Amino acid sequence: MGDSLTHLSPAGEARMVGVGHKPETEREALASAWLRMSPETLERLMEGSVPKGDAAAVARIAGIMAAKRTPELIPLCHPLSLSGVDLEVRCHPPRQVEVRARVSTRGRTGVEMEALTAVSVAALALYDMLKGLEKGIEIGPIRLEEKRGGRGGEWIAPGSGEGRDPEAAKGS
Repeated sequence: MGDSLTHLSPAGEARMVGVGHKPETEREALASAWLRMSPETLERLMEGSVPKGDAAAVARIAGIMAAKRTPELIPLCHPLSLSGVDLEVRCHPPRQVEVRARVSTRGRTGVEMEALTAVSVAALALYDMLKGLEKGIEIGPIRLEEKRGGRGGEWIAPGSGEGRDPEAAKGS
């Protein structure tokens, strides 16, 4: 069991995988999260007239902070020295907001979890900033769009792309 599942010891106990033997390479991951809200709430976000202040700025800072703290939140993640975290909040009228995080490092393990954590927390921060206007904001999907570096090389999610609209993909 321990041979095929890397995060389990031979006794079946959770462990942090050793990465000291792996070469350091440039690594990068891109993740996205989507929020769906009423056109009125999105308009207020785009106008910058949210009662709590600049919601997009708060979300960007929250996402960047979250990427840096990922190993404190996800138990088996290695602490990494991140080279960069770029987080964008993009409005897609009439009802959607896209959060994208690109995280990079030079290291022995990838930054997929850091990118996913960044967009997840940024989406939650946006919800917190907007909940006074609308409680029923939906968050999702959240997904890894692409990763580069390491033994696995490059991976791009099917249907990935700038401004990908999950509602259009579902045909709604």
